[in-house]
Amino acid sequence: MNLIKAFITLAVILLAAIAVLFVDFTYKTFSYRQTPVKADAIVVLAGGKGRVDEGVRLYRERRAAYLFLIGVGPAVRKSDLYRPRPGDPSPDGVILENASRNTLENAIYGREVIMRKQVNSIVLITSRYHMKRAAILFRNALPKELTIYPYPVDTRNLKEAWWNHGGSFFLLFSEFYKYCMFRSFFMMAPAELRAIVFPVDSGR
Repeated sequence: MNLIKAFITLAVILLAAIAVLFVDFTYKTFSYRQTPVKADAIVVLAGGKGRVDEGVRLYRERRAAYLFLIGVGPAVRKSDLYRPRPGDPSPDGVILENASRNTLENAIYGREVIMRKQVNSIVLITSRYHMKRAAILFRNALPKELTIYPYPVDTRNLKEAWWNHGGSFFLLFSEFYKYCMFRSFFMMAPAELRAIVFPVDSGR
């Protein structure tokens, strides 16, 4: 009986800890703001609606010298996503990465194209619900001295009143789970294993 009580107590404590961490994750997810900063490059994770449009808009405003579009389809051409108008920045600064198919690959392959340029700061654009997972991956993929400015794009499938909207709740909890998996990996994995995923050499 004491063993059952101990198990129930442990389960309650664990569930309470998960709930607290999830609420904290959600609070920070909604705390991100579209801060109008200038950086060396704009990095767009192209898998979600509105992300590329926002990246192109900032590039047209000359918020950065480069626009990296990460995870675009293999058949997509630069002219499909960016056609300069009179007075717009050159398309030479727009760089497509089309090998990655998920967020981890976005960070791995994105790092390769980003580090070919002299980039010391980036504006990272992705959907709001996706930002914390994307940020932790790019933070570990890129050199520590490189500054990352998160820039969230809001989508219709994420409601601010997430506790009252089943789709938003499950979307956030799914991201929370994936974020925790990656954070646990970076906290506990041996340095040799982390180096296999993200080599230490910055490529500069």
